[in-house]
Amino acid sequence: MVVSTKFILNVCFMLLLFVLLVQEHTMASPQISQLSNVEIETHRLPSFNDSSMAAREKEAEKLNERAAVANPQEVVSMVETHIQNSTERRNLGFFSCGTGNPIDDCWRCDANWQRNRKRLADCGIGFGRNAIGGRDGKYYVVTDSRDDDPVNPRPGTLRHAVIQDRPLWIVFKRDMVIQLKQELIVNSFKTIDGRGTNVHIANGGCITIQYVTNVIVHGLHIHDCVPTGNAMVRSSETHFGWRTMADGDAISIFGSSHIWVDHNSLSHCADGLVDAVMGSTAITISNNHFTHHNEVILLGHSDSYTRDKQMQVTIAYNHFGEGLIQRMPRCRHGYFHVVNNDYTHWEMYAIGGSADPTINSQGNRYNAPTNPFAKEVTKRVETPEGQWKGWNWRSEGDLYLNGAYFTASGAGASASYARASSLGAKSSAMVGTITSNAGALGCKRGRQC
Repeated sequence: MVVSTKFILNVCFMLLLFVLLVQEHTMASPQISQLSNVEIETHRLPSFNDSSMAAREKEAEKLNERAAVANPQEVVSMVETHIQNSTERRNLGFFSCGTGNPIDDCWRCDANWQRNRKRLADCGIGFGRNAIGGRDGKYYVVTDSRDDDPVNPRPGTLRHAVIQDRPLWIVFKRDMVIQLKQELIVNSFKTIDGRGTNVHIANGGCITIQYVTNVIVHGLHIHDCVPTGNAMVRSSETHFGWRTMADGDAISIFGSSHIWVDHNSLSHCADGLVDAVMGSTAITISNNHFTHHNEVILLGHSDSYTRDKQMQVTIAYNHFGEGLIQRMPRCRHGYFHVVNNDYTHWEMYAIGGSADPTINSQGNRYNAPTNPFAKEVTKRVETPEGQWKGWNWRSEGDLYLNGAYFTASGAGASASYARASSLGAKSSAMVGTITSNAGALGCKRGRQC
């Protein structure tokens, strides 16, 4: 039998086309309905998963020391270059939907955001920009809102997802309210992604990120958190232990690094809304909407805990809204970049500190309350002026409304501000637009979010 050259070429072409189609199908992110709770193991990443909390603590200390940024100006340059390249490369209608918010403009213009969820991990800014969460793992779909057993959680629950010993990108099958019996202890390399659903963690324990690395918390409503504890709680597949009383923070970051808290709505908790303590560093808190709370953000364990001197935190594009009183944030040791936030409400003060923190306030909008005795943005907590006047606190390009004012101190051009710089600030005139969608988003499938 004689086979023509033309026939062979046609067969080869068909085989090549088939291979390309298979590759395209394999590379595409699946829709939520196609995802499974049965995950396939990928390459193992460094973790603390097979150890007790004491062993995790030792490993976390090493990672946190390496996470501190020695030259943040390089971070600023790299972030701005990444943002520019990202928006140009994707050609997703940037100029028709862009807001000037570099995080949102990196992914929200994509009408297929649901199929490209993990792109979010490439959109981080600031000191926490290297937090990849579960980007390199599989999807896990939460189908069950219950939390019946904190030691042996049911498959399909949020608690079962976050304790797994491998990277996971956690999403939700439907709207749900999750009332946790105990604090939710999150393992390393996890993303909790509430986009496309209305997910509330409320009226129980809330989120604890302790001695781990690479966690992203995005798109949740977290409120009415209460103290829990004096109970056994699982922290990984292989370990559970006795937990003393938790304070009732919405999100507690404890001895951890590479953490990103983005686009959440937080309110009404027993203690803080976001607390970062015990040597935590490389953190970005962005695009959140904070309301109805007293002590909003605490950064630092105590004035005597000097390991927090390595702490670097970016607070960007947040809306500090109705019913807030103080600590937006309250800093101890370390370096803090407060950039392009909208402060529309406070009753006592907005930014406070002790123990000589470096605070770099750039491009924020501060709208003071009507109380004539609460116009000052800043507060040095229980520290005499002779001591705090040498602390490096500065304001650049901030907008002050209704009599608000910022009391600067220290050396305006001090080199310490380099360690408290993590991205280029936008004009304060843009803050209203940049923060207009702060909080959990109402994303719909098939539409720009």
